[in-house]
Parts: sequence; C-alpha cells; structure tokens
Amino acid sequence: MADIAWLMRRLKAMSLPEVAWRLSQKQIQKNEEKRFRSNKCLVVDELFDKKLEGLNLDADKMHLNLDNRDYSLSASIPLLGGYDYEEYKKAWSAGFQTENEWSDTFSYSLEYKQRDDIGDARTNWELNRHFQFALLAKDYYASGDKKYLDELMMLFEDWNQKNPFLWGISWTSVMEIAIRCSNWCYTYCFLVKSNDVPKEILMQLQTGILNMTSYIENHYSRYSSANNHLIVEAYAIGQSGALFGNQKWVDLAVSILTREFPLQNYSDGINKELSLHYQSFYMEAVGLLMRLLLKNDISVPESWYTWLSEMSEYLATCVGKHGEVIEFGDNDDGKILDLCGGFSHYQYVLGLMSCLLDTEYTDVSKCCENLNWLFTAEERAEACKKDMYTPKKCTCYKEGGNTILRSEDERILIGIDHAALGFGSIAAHGHADALSFQMYVDGQPIFVDPGTYIYHCDIENRNAFRRTENHNTVCVDGKDQSEMLGAFLWGKRAECELLQFDESDDKVTLEASHNGYSPAIHTRSYTFNYKDELIISDELTAEADMVANFILAPDVSVTLSENEACISTIDITVVMKICCDKECDVGIIDKPYSRKYGVYEKTNGICVSARTNKSKVIIKIEERIV
Repeated sequence: MADIAWLMRRLKAMSLPEVAWRLSQKQIQKNEEKRFRSNKCLVVDELFDKKLEGLNLDADKMHLNLDNRDYSLSASIPLLGGYDYEEYKKAWSAGFQTENEWSDTFSYSLEYKQRDDIGDARTNWELNRHFQFALLAKDYYASGDKKYLDELMMLFEDWNQKNPFLWGISWTSVMEIAIRCSNWCYTYCFLVKSNDVPKEILMQLQTGILNMTSYIENHYSRYSSANNHLIVEAYAIGQSGALFGNQKWVDLAVSILTREFPLQNYSDGINKELSLHYQSFYMEAVGLLMRLLLKNDISVPESWYTWLSEMSEYLATCVGKHGEVIEFGDNDDGKILDLCGGFSHYQYVLGLMSCLLDTEYTDVSKCCENLNWLFTAEERAEACKKDMYTPKKCTCYKEGGNTILRSEDERILIGIDHAALGFGSIAAHGHADALSFQMYVDGQPIFVDPGTYIYHCDIENRNAFRRTENHNTVCVDGKDQSEMLGAFLWGKRAECELLQFDESDDKVTLEASHNGYSPAIHTRSYTFNYKDELIISDELTAEADMVANFILAPDVSVTLSENEACISTIDITVVMKICCDKECDVGIIDKPYSRKYGVYEKTNGICVSARTNKSKVIIKIEERIV
C-alpha cells in the first residue's frame, strides 16, 4: 500500500507543471467518477462521447496480409509466471500469486501497488491485454473453424460483463487500456473479413475501441510518467485515428512520438530507460504505427527513420549469433501484438524494422508469424534482399553508456554497463548495476544479470533483483550504489564516467568509474583480447570492505581451488583466476535469478571479498569439448 513517506518522495520527483497537470487529471477523474460509479456501464454498450458518432472502423486500412497461408492455430496464450491459461482464461480478477482476487472496486479507488494480500498487478494485466482475442479472431479467419469464433465470443461476453468501464484491476493503467484497445482493433479486422460473424460483436468492438481511445486521449502519460507508457498510448491513439479516419488522433500521435524520440533516446540509439526490453517494446509500438501510416499513404516524419535506424543497430548489436541477448535493467516480457502465442520479441522487432527501414537486421524469413500478417510475401522477400546489418567486434556507445564485445569467432558475447541509472526523475526501470558485465559463450549464459522477477508485490524481492550485490560488479561496505525509494523510484544515484576506451586489432580496453560510494570512487577496467580472455581490474580511492560478485547461470557448475574458480557447462570450461593485493575470501553463495518475469529460482554467485582497494580477475575460456 502507498504510504505518506512514499507519496512525499514521489512528490519531490515532480515539477510544478507536473503537479498542476496531476491536479487537473484528478478533476477529470472526479467527473468520470460521478458518471460511472453510480451507473456501471459496459465499454461496449454505448458511445460515451457523442462527438465520435459517425466514425466507423475501416478494416481495409489495417492492410492485413489476408492471403497469408503460413500460420499456426492455437487457442491459448502464454501467461506470465508460467500459469496455466486454461485454468485462468476467465479469471479476469485473479491475483495469481495468491488465491485471492482483485475486488470489484472503482478503478480510481483501487490500490494495486505492493498488494501482497492479492498478487502482482502486472501478472494479471497480461490476461487483460487480450492477446487471446486477436489470436482467436485470426484463427477463425484462417481456418474457418467455428470453435475459435465460439471461444472468442464466449470470452468477449464474459469479460465485458465482469469488467464494467472503469471498474476493477483491468482499468487501473492507461497503457494497459492502450494495449487492449490495439488488440480489439486487430480482432475486429480479422472478424469483419470472416464469414458468419454476428454483427453485434462487430458493433460492440467498434464502440469499445472508440471509448477506450477517447479515454486514452484524455489520460495519456506525461512528465515523470512519460516513458514507454506514453509511447504505447500514443501508438494506440494513432492506430485508432488511422482506422477510423480521425485525423485529430493521427496528428496527436505523430506529434507526441516525434517529440519524444530525442527526449527518450540517446543519439547513438540507446533508449534512456537503459532497459533493452523496454527499448524493444518502444520500437514495436512506433513500428506498428509507422507501418500503418505508410500503408495508408500518411506521411511519416523523416526523423523517425534516423532514430529507428540507430535504435535497431543497437538492438541487433545486443543479440548474438545463437540468439543470446545482452540485457540490463527491467524486463517484464511486455509486447503489443501476438498472433501466434509466444515468440522472441527481439527477433520480431528487428524483423519489423527490417521491413520498414533500408537495412535487414535479422533474418526476416525466420521471424515470427506476426510479420506474415503485417506484410505481404513480396514485402518480406524484399526485406530479405536488403543489406544485412553486421555488428562489429567492439561497439562502445559512449553516450548511451553500454559496450558490446564479440570474439573474432563470435563464440563469446560480452556486455558492459557504464550507463546512467535510468530515465528521468524516477529512473523507474533501472538497476543499481553500474560497471557490471554479462558473458555468453557459444550462446550459453555464463555470467548473468539476475533479471527482474516481479513488480507490484513482494517488495523485498523487487528490491533484491535491483541491488548491487546481485549484479556482476563491486559492492562496497554492503551498500547499494544508488538509493531505492520505491519499487519504481530512485533517490541518490551513482553517476558513471567513461575514462578510457582504446581499441586495437588484438585487444580492447575500457575503463570507467562511478561515484555511488562517495566519497570513495570505484574504477573498473575491462581488457578483452577478442579471443578467449577477459581481464577485470577494480580499484577504490580508499580501502574498504570490497566484494566483487560474479553471478553464474543456473545451468553451470562451479568448483573452487585456492584463488581459482572452474566454471563448466556440458561443453564449455571457463577458468577464473583471482588476484588481490590483500588476503581475500572466495566463496560460493546463493543468489536470486529470474530467467522470465514472474519466475524465481536460485543460482550460484562467486563472491571475492577483502578489506582492500584493489583486485583483479582473469576470466579465460580455457577449452572447448566437442
């Protein structure tokens, strides 16, 4: 539950204009409460804004590839945390982490943050985003099998009856409404092109889309909340504008997205939230709208091409030849469109960008089914003819603050974080992981980021997955580099500085520092020989209790022998030699790990601890067993 102390900290992160805007939002909410609290209305029953009467959704403007014959048929979607969809498919108010449910409460009065008594709101929202509606509509269009239409109509009726407008957990987030609105648009477009679909559900979908879009227009995120949420909300407004022929909505969406590109992204292509997943999520939203604009001969600002090209290059650089990915910061597995029931989001977004831009960033022929419906076979074939983007051995993003290294044979992929904590005054999705690193060998994770695990409950673990001690960096005197003030709120932050970057044919050296342990400064250098050896050296400006953590993937084994660790998988051996100018302790301890949102497990961490101001570790990929 939100407390007074948190509210005061959150208020300090706001500017005066933001406070004024939030007060104006409260007045709008007060008026909406008068209208909808005493009279529960379904979002599909009537048009709330009579000015929108006369607007009709033109499915042809979606420009789906209705000739597609390369598709799958599935009536279920993956749920966060590995929950069984068949068990929960009508449990719209499920708490998931507990047996309790979210109450039938007016949404403005429903406190959903840190509700250990119920569960994680983000887990629940996944079900209420309605990927299953678009999926079932696609299934029915593609197969003509009425069981998919019957299933969709049953779920659609059940959801609307149990989730009146602005009542319950599914109406507590504007971005969630935007994603649901988008999926209703795709649902409508597949159904209207199918046979024997009752007109009633088509009319209800259209009414619901208009009502949700109007709501988003009045409540889209701004100021310190204007991160990826705003991008998705603007996308939904623009999509509805294009499909309904409402130029006002199109213009609003385009103006927001054009303005936000330089505000939310560094010029070298890294999103300022410093989360690869949220960068991909951002790019999907813009890419889907860009496709729609181009298909309908609506001009796209030239700056979009420049920004998306830079962002695509960074995203592609973070992906290894085996599909492994360097990820820092939060990842909640968010997406906007899923017409097949699960896929690699990074490969899909790179495929989407390959179809829209002048470069191929991944093999489009191997991308997910979404692209088969969004682009014709000819368009996908043309994308495959474009020049393929090839990442360099070393790419240092000096502005964005990440460096990605590859060995000459591409067996080894390394990511180094020397970036800011996160975006804006709250840095919502950042982790206290300055100067940390990750390493993959032959596509297998060796040294890993712990992941995210959970958002809106179990604050102890929400914090644990963001703590310095659970990342591959140095922890001093048991402290975090940056100050956590809430689940998505940071106070005092570590500031990084890139001190040196030298690259030659046979090695690269990077040195950076941060002031998170002020007055002591932590400096770390990485030297990689592009073949099989990474040397990491740490130095503090004052002697302290220094612990260097090395978090291992759960699938590897480790043994210690004096100041040496032998790390093994089935076919890889990595030897880590520890050098310290003072007597040090080297131990293996349990560390938290989450490979997917909502899934918690334990893994091993190698901890090198000493009362010192210097240490060095040499990591060598010593052999490969074939």
